[in-house]
Amino acid sequence: MTTPVVVTGMGVTAPNGLGTAEYWAATVAGRSGIGPVTRFDAAGYPATLAGEVRGFEAREHLPGRLLPQTDHMTRMALVAADWALADAGITPGTLPEFATGVVTASSAGGFEFGQRELQNLWSKGGEHVSAYQSFAWFYAVNTGQISIRNGLRGPSGVLVTDQAGGLDAVAQARRQIRKGTTAMVSGGVDSSLCPWGWVAQQAGGRLSEGDDPDRAYLPFDRRAGGYVAGEGGAILILEDAEAAHARGAAHCYGEIAGYGATFDPRPGSGRPPQLRRAIELALADAGLTPDDVDVVFADAAADPDRDAAEAAAIAAVFPHGVPVTAPKTMTGRLYSGGAPLDLVAALLCLRDGVIPPTINVDADPLYGLDLVTTARAARVRTALVLARGHHGFNSAVVVRAAP
Repeated sequence: MTTPVVVTGMGVTAPNGLGTAEYWAATVAGRSGIGPVTRFDAAGYPATLAGEVRGFEAREHLPGRLLPQTDHMTRMALVAADWALADAGITPGTLPEFATGVVTASSAGGFEFGQRELQNLWSKGGEHVSAYQSFAWFYAVNTGQISIRNGLRGPSGVLVTDQAGGLDAVAQARRQIRKGTTAMVSGGVDSSLCPWGWVAQQAGGRLSEGDDPDRAYLPFDRRAGGYVAGEGGAILILEDAEAAHARGAAHCYGEIAGYGATFDPRPGSGRPPQLRRAIELALADAGLTPDDVDVVFADAAADPDRDAAEAAAIAAVFPHGVPVTAPKTMTGRLYSGGAPLDLVAALLCLRDGVIPPTINVDADPLYGLDLVTTARAARVRTALVLARGHHGFNSAVVVRAAP
């Protein structure tokens, strides 16, 4: 089946905005959420900046019984899912039992929860480790908790493909709808801003060690020296277009029109990276040509080699040029939450006719990109979102105005 699958609801927890409207207003205005780490003392680590979701108080949104069961990451995911369902006008419990499923992405699981329980194990003994440790750290915990909280018993799962995972999850949700599921909750929310999680991220060797929030994350800039990590993400509600129309959905932000995923060859193989192929697959899946794409939301690694590879892939597919933007320069890279947040920005770009900016960046002309550095008014009917993960994951999703 090739049933059109549309997005009817969105929920956002981002470093520069709690809720979709606040996030979008900040993003269009170029307001950053990057600053010094406050969730723990990062003074002894090489990287000291992060995109933290500030002002999020879980107890204001969730019942108290859930708090001891859940990691900070899961609490944000539950709230984002609540907001997305409400935005879609879907009241949990009113749909048929197996009509709605959940597919989210995860890159790390509940690191902060796991660290606390390991500390309890080491310092006090095994009897002081929470029974909830058995699932609160787990990659699939966001999917499970969203499903349980809302009684969503349709096909569900979790995608673990690092920072490409958010797009892969949305693609899997689209597959489930095309198989007959009425609606899916999808996207990703991540957070591992604790000492244990921070050490793991440092080990990757790609974090920026800059201490100026306006100069630390500069993709496609000669000064690029790594990225700033962040937390948060977005949850989206996907529906069969006809079903959404039949129930009178309040919003139809756009269609998930195309998807492609590839994997890079091992380093030193002599074979080229495969991001270009992922883009071409996504366009073919959507039945579009490069001329149809109005804007590209870049992965924007802020590593000279990876920036060059991404710019080359974009130039190869779009030799005529295309506007490129990376609003994640205002949030940091949110791992599995980053690409779903870019999907939200792309869909709102379609709605409002404004391309959000890539802030603070002085684009290196050698890349040959039309990088949007201040908000740009434009007629946008189709957008391409790119994401890459460690060790070679490449994903691309095409969104277009609703059919």
